[in-house]
Amino acid sequence: MQLTYDPSKVSYEQLLKIFWGLHDPTTLNRQGPDIGSQYRSGVYFHTKEQEQEARALKSKLDTSGHFKHPIVTEIEPAQTFWRAEEYHQKYFQRRGLPSCHVPQPIE
Repeated sequence: MQLTYDPSKVSYEQLLKIFWGLHDPTTLNRQGPDIGSQYRSGVYFHTKEQEQEARALKSKLDTSGHFKHPIVTEIEPAQTFWRAEEYHQKYFQRRGLPSCHVPQPIE
């Protein structure tokens, strides 16, 4: 998913903390029951500053003991973004579900 945000309302670091709290970033190529490289954890940056912030927070979390295992989230330059097929859009809404669970950000 590509995210557009207003930095006057939320910082990049806050978004990263939410991201790392949304899933298990220590499992390679897996999110919940979904397995495969398309389910890998990744942060794709647009600027050198974003890269530095992502790497710094990843390092901080790795040494904090927050996770039992090392974070395997890849941090790479953003490439061409391809919108998912239509049947992937509004997935929860189309199934009558309220939304996916959004936990508190990692501190």
